[in-house]
Amino acid sequence: MGKNLIAYFSASGVTARIARRLQEAVGGNLYEIRPAVPYTSADLDWRSNESRSSVEMRDPLCRPAMADTDAPVAGADTVYIGFPVWWYREPSIIDSFLTAYDFSGKTVIPFATSGASEIGAEAPKRMQEEAPQAKVLEGRRFSADASADELKAWADSLSL
Repeated sequence: MGKNLIAYFSASGVTARIARRLQEAVGGNLYEIRPAVPYTSADLDWRSNESRSSVEMRDPLCRPAMADTDAPVAGADTVYIGFPVWWYREPSIIDSFLTAYDFSGKTVIPFATSGASEIGAEAPKRMQEEAPQAKVLEGRRFSADASADELKAWADSLSL
C-alpha cells in the first residue's frame, strides 16, 4: 500500500474519532476538512428546511467554502475521505474538497458515520463525478464505536 491520507469532515466529532482510529489502523496523514464558516447546531438541524445543511443538500451544485486548501493530497496514493451521512450521501463540503484538488491516479475511499443511515449508492457515484481522474471505491458506513481493528480489517479487505 502506498502513502495514505485520511481526510475527514466531522460535524459532531464522531467522524473525527473514526478518522483517528483509521489513521491508527492504516497509517498516513490526517487532515480535517473544515468549512470557512463553521456549522452551528441550528445549521445542522436536518428537521428544518431552512437550516444551512438542508439548503446546501437541496442544491447539487452547492460547494461551501473551505477554511483552507492545504491538504497533502499530492503526496498520497490512497485518500480515505470520511464524513457523516447527510441525506444518504456526502455533505456538500466533501464535494468542495474533491473539486479543490487533483485526484488524478489516486484511489479514493469513502468512509462514513451514521447511527443508521447507509452511505447509499449516490455518494460514491457523486464523488466519482467530482474527481473523475480518481478511482472511487464503494466505501462503508461505520458506527461511532468502530474499533481500530475493525477499520484495519476493512482496509485490508480492499486489497489495495
